[in-house]
Amino acid sequence: MTYQHKNLALGDWNKLPIIAQMANLGSEVLRALRWRAKGNAAYARAAFERSLELFDLTAADQKNINRLKEVLRARETWVDFFAYDNIYHSTEKQWEKYFLAFNWAANINK
Repeated sequence: MTYQHKNLALGDWNKLPIIAQMANLGSEVLRALRWRAKGNAAYARAAFERSLELFDLTAADQKNINRLKEVLRARETWVDFFAYDNIYHSTEKQWEKYFLAFNWAANINK
């Protein structure tokens, strides 16, 4: 498998606390939303794929076992929203609110 975030995939990601992981993951989600709103499908798709990579790295991190259900449900809902039929009726505003909360928490914990 080829990773976009090579250093993170080699173990740096696992050094981050879950709050920081989710905040960084959220940056890719929000980036995908912004590129899609600007009409740049290629950049939006690239950010979407990077977000999936970070979701997968977060899910694979053993310290996150107690948060695994939330991480995987968020991934499922994100994929449905961005690439499929949005059966969960998510909105861009909900995604922003969800991930900005992690960003806020990560900045408090610095």
